[in-house]
Amino acid sequence: MAAICAFLMAPTARASEPLKIVALGDSLTAGYGLPGDEAFPARLQKALRAKGYDVKIVNAGVSGDTTTAGLDRLAWSVPKDTDGVILELGANDALRGVDPKVTKATLEKILDRLDKCHIPVLLAGMESPRNMGPDYVKAFDAIYPALAAHYDVVFYPFFLAGVAADPKSNQADGMHPNPQGVDIIVQRMLPSVEQLIARAKKARQS
Repeated sequence: MAAICAFLMAPTARASEPLKIVALGDSLTAGYGLPGDEAFPARLQKALRAKGYDVKIVNAGVSGDTTTAGLDRLAWSVPKDTDGVILELGANDALRGVDPKVTKATLEKILDRLDKCHIPVLLAGMESPRNMGPDYVKAFDAIYPALAAHYDVVFYPFFLAGVAADPKSNQADGMHPNPQGVDIIVQRMLPSVEQLIARAKKARQS
């Protein structure tokens, strides 16, 4: 894990470079079923640049990834010059019925490692499919608010807010956003991403 923290370069050496935000996630981040320029990271970068932000959003989404898979690739998915991370993982844990205690513990490990490297994080929450049963839904849905209360992160409660279960905003599988759905996610998340950018700028200057 030391590889992540090895990026600590002198602030003056990077002052003129765009902020680099890594979107670490699963198929929802990767843009499953979509052209690359319609995926969440690309659309988010376009929206931010339209607002005058000099920022690069890196697509580190891997379709099918669970939180455990995300942890396993953390060191190489978050390169040495990362200024901030959008953490979007957990949907596949819920779909596979992974014990919520495991999901929470794994996300804690990811957040702990990023925190030790002083990398600001936007935690994108996830909700369990309702057909998993009330006990599972209750336990899973509680993960992200609990983590947000414990860690100093920017918190966006539900990545698919405004999109989940809406046929007009999803592809034929009913699970992955179409271009319209991606744009809804981007617009809803923009204020939270702007908070992350402010923290990233501050961290770069420190």
